[in-house]
Amino acid sequence: MKSLLFNSAFGIALMASAVADDAPQKIAWDDMKAEYKFEDPFIKLSSEQLLNLSMVARVRQLEIRGKKNGTPVSEEMVKEKMASEKLLLAQGIDIDGLLAKRDEIKEQRKKRANLGVEELNGKLVTLSGFVLPLEFEDKKVKEFLLVPWVGACIHTPPPPPNQIALVVVTTPFASKGMFEAVTVTGKIQLKTQIQELFLVDGKADINVSYSFAAAKVEKYKKPEKSQ
Repeated sequence: MKSLLFNSAFGIALMASAVADDAPQKIAWDDMKAEYKFEDPFIKLSSEQLLNLSMVARVRQLEIRGKKNGTPVSEEMVKEKMASEKLLLAQGIDIDGLLAKRDEIKEQRKKRANLGVEELNGKLVTLSGFVLPLEFEDKKVKEFLLVPWVGACIHTPPPPPNQIALVVVTTPFASKGMFEAVTVTGKIQLKTQIQELFLVDGKADINVSYSFAAAKVEKYKKPEKSQ
């Protein structure tokens, strides 16, 4: 009898474990950002310092071009550059050092923005976001980009690639319009690709790091407040 009870309990535990393994993992957009550390000297600068540094870089570039094509930079712009340089130097900012690192830091930021989380690849997850339709079937959405905020790629610049997912659904769904809030359930794949998004004034190529194939889509429901 004891053996029967033990086997029964063990079987139930195994079933519960299997159900838990099959249950989708709820993830947030921040969970899709891979950790990638590098020294970024620009994050220590204030917005005013960044603006002044940008002014210096822009005018210096114009001065180089001007020498090549014989088009001098206006006296007013040169004065603005000198004023910006004076302010930055007084604040102990290494102008030349920062400008020399600019391209390197840009590449490092780009790499971080593209980098996905390897541990998520192939996992069954649920993720909530907003719909940017790509393809329709009988006026229903068949394929779309899932983005983390309203207006992304249309009214504001695209999010980083690791903050966008391409979703292909099992069953096309009726949508109320662009940026409808939904929850996607399916196996997430780490796959870098470029998706063409058609806009009113043309089209744009959107870099994407994640995708869902044969995903289930539900209207987003706000979590119930715990009492």
